[in-house]
Amino acid sequence: MTGSVRRVVTGHNGAGKAVIRSDAVFEPAVIPSGDAAFALVWTTASVPADNNDETDGRERDAGLTIHKGSVIRIVDMLPGGASPMHRTNSIDYGVVLTGAVELELDSGEKTVLRAGDICVQCGTMHLWRAVGEEPCRIAFILTEALPYRHEGRPLPEVNP
Repeated sequence: MTGSVRRVVTGHNGAGKAVIRSDAVFEPAVIPSGDAAFALVWTTASVPADNNDETDGRERDAGLTIHKGSVIRIVDMLPGGASPMHRTNSIDYGVVLTGAVELELDSGEKTVLRAGDICVQCGTMHLWRAVGEEPCRIAFILTEALPYRHEGRPLPEVNP
């Protein structure tokens, strides 16, 4: 994959001054399909977040999203690796850090995003496919959202 992730978390000391609470390096964990690795960086239990919550956001149980919360994770995809087609009830900000990835929608529309590109996913059915010769690293920030309504009906989440 593409290497370790460093996470610096700030907080406050007893005098109310800003301090570094933790500075840690960790490795993304390979997912069962073997073509990608995930590293959960932080979560919040609510939006708006509570800056008085002392929980290490990386230790909170998180699926793809958190009900009424937010998640940031790093995803490393091997060349040719692809996610299944899926949809979450969230707004997802995907920031391509290295490599290139193809976004494919259920309409068949496709586009390639490269390092520095950002995708805003608005509850759509989609998949990701790493393209090129090098692994692709993407930072995903997900915040729970109401489902998209089509003809008055909410479209369901699809999480294979």
